[in-house]
Amino acid sequence: MRIEASVSEMKTGELITGRPKSDAGARVVTLPEVIIGDLAWHLQRFSEQAPDGLVFVGEKGAQLRRSNFTKVWAKALTKSGLPKIHIHDLRHTGNTLAAATGATLKELMTRMGHSSTKAAMVYLHAAKDRDRAIADAMGEIVKQGLASASDDDDQAATEAKIN
Repeated sequence: MRIEASVSEMKTGELITGRPKSDAGARVVTLPEVIIGDLAWHLQRFSEQAPDGLVFVGEKGAQLRRSNFTKVWAKALTKSGLPKIHIHDLRHTGNTLAAATGATLKELMTRMGHSSTKAAMVYLHAAKDRDRAIADAMGEIVKQGLASASDDDDQAATEAKIN
């Protein structure tokens, strides 16, 4: 997915399209393969068909605005049985999932389009079970190191016997 522009809705209702807030905001983000089919389905049925068309449009085909999107979003949540969450919460969730894969802070910043670590840290949320997973992964690294050292000792002993 290529992010090249940002739309801001002014208090007057005017929509202003321009470059993202920082150079880091203009970026390419690789999406998980598992969602590509759903995204293609959405693009075919609900998006503007032009190469630079909007991915999300209102019921009458116009650009979404905060005032009409809130109602549509609330209806979709209710229909799907999901709890009341804000659309921006999905940004937090996505970055938390990316962090859970072991992505570095720099990698997370790149995906999120942040130019400062302070901005990126706002979106990081520690999952309760991650501490156990981190400890277990550290243990595996230590085990591999010990096994490698043992193999090296065994090889050295064998070479000493041969000589």
